[in-house]
Amino acid sequence: MLTHLLAALGVLGLLTVVPGPDMAVVTRRALAAGPGDALRTVGGIASGLLVWGVLTAAGLAAVLAASPTAHLAVRVLGAGYLVYLGAQSLWQTRRGAAAPADARPRVTAGGPWRTGFVSNLLNPKIAVFYTGLLPTLAPPRLPAAWAMTLLVLLHTALTLLWLGGYVLLLSRARRILERPRTHRVLGRATGVVLIGFGLLVATATG
Repeated sequence: MLTHLLAALGVLGLLTVVPGPDMAVVTRRALAAGPGDALRTVGGIASGLLVWGVLTAAGLAAVLAASPTAHLAVRVLGAGYLVYLGAQSLWQTRRGAAAPADARPRVTAGGPWRTGFVSNLLNPKIAVFYTGLLPTLAPPRLPAAWAMTLLVLLHTALTLLWLGGYVLLLSRARRILERPRTHRVLGRATGVVLIGFGLLVATATG
């Protein structure tokens, strides 16, 4: 069983570190409001994963993954939310161009925890991942419910460690990131990335 768990941990680790919407949302919060808000955003993302785990256990995630209409609805909502966050990030850097160097524009798309939670909860790929791939990683000697719970908790813990470490890395580079020109460039790049992820989610067929 230990070998199976290590293999599952490796797969979950690879899936966690691949850049995606969660990292872009955290980057946006870190740039716009600092590491404290970014860490609370990470907490919201982790909470979203736990909710997906509960939905998977209840069978609702499988219904979502199997229903084209439900999947489309969540996909459109998730894509719209990411595009909204990206457009807001672009707008804030536009306003910040004429602001004093020490004036950090504040984000307004809800609280940091809620931003992370909503962006993760509206990600239909999590439903597909939890109902399609996650069961194949479950240790065969454990009851299905216990195995899925363990994998969801491992995935959540890896997400907290990875994104939390990423926020700390950003905070170490705070002096560089807070330079007006650097801040604007990164803010615009993050906005474009968020919009790009939104468009990818909207046009995904799987």
